[in-house]
Amino acid sequence: MPSLRLTAPGHPPTVYHLHKKITSIGSGPDNDIVLPDPLVPDGFAVHFDGQTYTVFAPKKTEFVVNGKKRSKHKLTHDERVVIGSCDLRFTMVDEAQAVPEEEAANTIADLDAYTKLYEFSDKLMHTRDLSELLDALMDAVIQITNADKGFLILLEGETLDVKVARNLNRENIADAVTQLSDSIIAKVVRSRKPVIVSDAMSDDEFAGAKSVMHLKVSSVICVPLLDRGRLLGIIYVGNDSIRDLFQETTLRVLTVFASQAALIVANALHMNELKHDNRRLNERLEQYRFGETVGTSPPMQQVFRKVEKIAPTDISVLITGETGTGKELIAREIHNRSPRAGKPFVTINCGAIPENLLESELFGHVKGAFTGAVANKQGKFQAADGGTLFLDEIGEMPIELQVKLLRAIQEKVVYRVGDTRPENVDIRILAATNRDLEKEIAGGRFREDLYYRLNVVNLELPPLRVRGDDVLVIARYLLARYSREYDAKVKGLSPNAAVAIRKHAWPGNIRELENRIKKAIVLCESTVIGPDDLGLTGDVLPQILTLADAKEKFQREYINEVLALNNGNRTKTARDLGVDPRTVFRHLEKESEDGEQPPSDPL
Repeated sequence: MPSLRLTAPGHPPTVYHLHKKITSIGSGPDNDIVLPDPLVPDGFAVHFDGQTYTVFAPKKTEFVVNGKKRSKHKLTHDERVVIGSCDLRFTMVDEAQAVPEEEAANTIADLDAYTKLYEFSDKLMHTRDLSELLDALMDAVIQITNADKGFLILLEGETLDVKVARNLNRENIADAVTQLSDSIIAKVVRSRKPVIVSDAMSDDEFAGAKSVMHLKVSSVICVPLLDRGRLLGIIYVGNDSIRDLFQETTLRVLTVFASQAALIVANALHMNELKHDNRRLNERLEQYRFGETVGTSPPMQQVFRKVEKIAPTDISVLITGETGTGKELIAREIHNRSPRAGKPFVTINCGAIPENLLESELFGHVKGAFTGAVANKQGKFQAADGGTLFLDEIGEMPIELQVKLLRAIQEKVVYRVGDTRPENVDIRILAATNRDLEKEIAGGRFREDLYYRLNVVNLELPPLRVRGDDVLVIARYLLARYSREYDAKVKGLSPNAAVAIRKHAWPGNIRELENRIKKAIVLCESTVIGPDDLGLTGDVLPQILTLADAKEKFQREYINEVLALNNGNRTKTARDLGVDPRTVFRHLEKESEDGEQPPSDPL
C-alpha cells in the first residue's frame, strides 16, 4: 500500500499509509501526518486522484524534492520530500520500519541542533540588541558541537572582523585573533564551503600552515554564513586538546544551523543598519530644518536669512507666494523667533469668512449689535493682544473693511461692532497672499495705503518647482511623519517615484505633495511607494523637450515679453534685443502662421 515514511530529528521513523483521498500534513495535532517540527506550518497535503499522488504546499510556502524547491509535485516511488527538518520518503509498497543505531544517534544530534536553533529564534523574537544576539548564537554553536571555543567573524567590506569570541563557560575571549587559523579561514572565504579538520597537525592540506603549527590546532570546523549567495561571515569552532572531535555528522548539523542562523544574523544586521540610517537621516534633517520648515535650496536659504533678520523686530511683513508654499509656517516661525514668542499667535483667513461676519471676527462685537449677537465677543485683534496677528489671504478682504483695518493698524485701537468705546491693542501684523496686490490696487480692489502699511518688508516664498532637491527632502520627511502617524508599513520611495516627484511641476506646491504622500501611504500595497501610488503617471508629468525645441520656445516667449514691454514697438524691441529688426519681423510672421497674436505696433 502506498505510504510515507517520516524521519525527524529525535523521533523514531514512522510509516503512514495513504488510504485517504486527501492526507493533511503539518505540525498541528489535527493533521493526518503530524510533523514534530514547530516551525512547519499547517496546510501541506497529499492528494490522490485515483492514479497519482500529488503533494501540495500552502500558499507562499515550499518543500524540497530532489534538492529543488517545489510548491506542487507528483510523487514517484522512493522519492523524498523534505518539509522543514522532516524527511518523508514515498513508497508504493509496504516497508519495514527498522532503524539502524547510527541513524538513531544522528537524529538525536539533529534534535539537539534544532532545539538550539528554536531557542535562538525565540530569543530573537524578544531581543533587539545585536551584540546580545550574537553572543547567544555562539553559545548555542559551542554547545551543539562540544567545542571549547567559538568565533563569529563578520565580513565588513573587504575585512574580516571578529565580532564574538566565546569559550565553553560562556565567557568572552580576550585574545581572539591569536587563536584563529588564517589558512583555514582563507579557504572557507575563498570557496564559500564548510571545512572540517579532525586533526590539523596531521592534515595533508593544513599541517604546514604557520598558524596551525603555532597554535597546535587539533579539531576545527569552519562554516560560512551565506545570505542569498552573499558571504556575511564565518562560524569558526575548535578544540585544541581533542582530536577527531568533529565528524561529518557535526558538520552536517552545524551547516544546517548556520544556514538558518545566517538569515537571523542578516535580519539583525539589517535592523541595526536601519537604526543607524534613521539616526543619520534625522541628523541631516535637523540640518535642513528651519523650525517647522525644511529646505536647503538657495531660494529657501535666502528666505531663512531674511526671517532671522526681521523676526526680532516689530516690523510688519507681507508674505507672498503661490498657494501651498507654506506661508503660515513662515509666519509662525517669525513669531516664534520674536520677543512675542510667549504670547498668542492668532490666525484669521480673510477669504474663508463671509463678508458680513469678517468685521466681527476681526474686531469683536457687543450684545445686540446685530441679529444673532446674543453676547459680547472679542475679536482676533483682542485675542492677539501682546502677540502676533496673521492675516492670511489678505487680498480677499473687502475694500470697505480695509479702511477699518488700516485705522486699527495705524492707531493700535479697535472698536467692537455696535460699540463706540475704543480698545487699545498691542500686536504685530503679519499678512499673506497669493495674489499680485499691485494689480489688485490698479484694479481698485485693494487700498494702496493699506498695501504700504502691510508691505514694510516683503517675504516671497519660492514655488516648490524651483527648489531643486528640496522636494525630495520634504517628500521623505512627510513620508516618515505620516507612516508613523498612520502606523503604515510603507518605508520609502522607489527610484522611479523619486524621479517622478522631481519632474512634477507641483502647481499646488507643498500642500499638493503632502496630500499625494498621505494618499499613497494609505493605499499603497507595497512597502515602497511607486509613481502610480502618487498619481504621477506619464500624462501628468511635464513634457521633456529637445534642447533645440527648448531654445526655440524660450526665444519665442522672450521676444513676446519684450514686445509687450515696448507696447508692440518692433524697432525698439529689435534694438533692445541686439538683433536685426528682420529677426523680430520673421518671428511675428511665424507667430501669425501658428495662429498666435503677438503684440502689434501701436497706431
